[in-house]
Amino acid sequence: MRAKPEEIVSVLREEIQNYDTRVRRDETGTVLEVGDGIATVYGLDQAVYGELVELDTGVKGMVMNLARDSVGVVLLGSEAGVREGTVVRRTGRAADVPVGDGLIGRVVDVLGQPIDGLGPIETTETRPIEHEASGVVSREPVNVPLQTGILAIDAMVPIGRGQRELIIGDRQTGKTAIAVDTILNQKGQDVICIYVAIGQKASTVARIQDTLKKHGAMDYSIIVSSTASESAPLQYIAPYSGAAMGEYFMGKGKDVLIVYDDLSKHAVAYRTLSLLLKRSPGREAYPGDVFYLHSRLLERACRLTKEYGGGSMTALPIIETQAGDVSAYIPTNVISITDGQIYLETDLFFAGQRPAVNVGLSVSRVGGAAQTRAIKKTAGTLRIDLARFRELEVFTQFASDLDPATQQALDHGRRLLELLKQPLYHPMPVSRQAILLYVATSGLVDDVPLEHVRPFALGFAGEMEAEHPDVVAEIESTGTLSGPAVECIRAALADAKKRGSATWQA
Repeated sequence: MRAKPEEIVSVLREEIQNYDTRVRRDETGTVLEVGDGIATVYGLDQAVYGELVELDTGVKGMVMNLARDSVGVVLLGSEAGVREGTVVRRTGRAADVPVGDGLIGRVVDVLGQPIDGLGPIETTETRPIEHEASGVVSREPVNVPLQTGILAIDAMVPIGRGQRELIIGDRQTGKTAIAVDTILNQKGQDVICIYVAIGQKASTVARIQDTLKKHGAMDYSIIVSSTASESAPLQYIAPYSGAAMGEYFMGKGKDVLIVYDDLSKHAVAYRTLSLLLKRSPGREAYPGDVFYLHSRLLERACRLTKEYGGGSMTALPIIETQAGDVSAYIPTNVISITDGQIYLETDLFFAGQRPAVNVGLSVSRVGGAAQTRAIKKTAGTLRIDLARFRELEVFTQFASDLDPATQQALDHGRRLLELLKQPLYHPMPVSRQAILLYVATSGLVDDVPLEHVRPFALGFAGEMEAEHPDVVAEIESTGTLSGPAVECIRAALADAKKRGSATWQA
């Protein structure tokens, strides 16, 4: 059917009226030199710091140096095919990542692209990786507990939602294990967890993914991976990408836990970038703004007021020390930025104390404000008792004749340490922690032989859960240890001791 002349005229008239006469202009530049993931580009006079650019090869880059006649671009991908003369286009937008619920349960790279083989990710929003931290007016005090499920930490170094708690120690002392246990313990707590792997082996990231999947934790987790085989620019932007994903959920009123594993490798990646960009090296060859590198990242973790969304983002940065030197450059920087640190000691680790938390050097600047009343009440003397034990242990290691009071303090301390031992991937609920802490700090297991203390106490906690579910439910729901609950625990413990004494004597 042929169109009528008047129809053709009306269509043409509409096209002419809607024709956009504005000039479209793409600002382009050309690569002068490229190497080690860095391209020097000429011609992008209007480019801004942190802007995303696109190269003819399809790879993206980010502007990180603004010189008088050129810009330094870090390549966020392979430099294969990039050579002198390659055309570079401005995008006019800051480097960003996709955000949204579609990321939950997935493993993504630093640009938010899936690398787990489960197909594309459905997202409609993006968020710039670099974003100014929330101001003081929009923040609330940190006073809601974020339970790690690790008895030694929840009792003595409590973490609150919106806090920044550093995990620090030598390599192979269990730093990542604490972070993974904390993620596992968020099951059913309505907390979204983001694990950012920076410079880790690909096999390590795969093992963590398998652990989270096996325990059902991938249902509320995101893994952002930038492995050791990837370039320094990708390792550099990894934690900022993870923070952007977390901020999206925080703005929606949700609680987020984000783990940066680890910021030592992140600082090394930034040092590599800075030296390649010909920035002046300073102490240990790090650039002068290496403190700002981590401060602007960790400041993004906070708890928002209801008017600003009401969500929170809790950060657990990890730092690796060399031979326990917490006074080194990067460790002292991050210690001063965070709200406390969990210090893991190599000697304790090899002595069989797992987790190897050093009570003396570990601290939480939020403290009891981020503890349930039951834990706060029962753990009150724990730190003091352990400090006293450590001091007495040093002075009495060569003594053969001890007075009864000193011997009792030593025995009590050894039993406390036994109860603080905890296997991997077995986080404890609050009710079990409260019961164990109560029987330990009250000295109710001081008459149990040392080698039987841990199995007996754990067995007793299991009995309480099975035979007195009302007491356990009361602790879980109210967060307190009432008088009747204490009497029930004492009576049940006395019965358990009678049954267990025959086994100990045998």
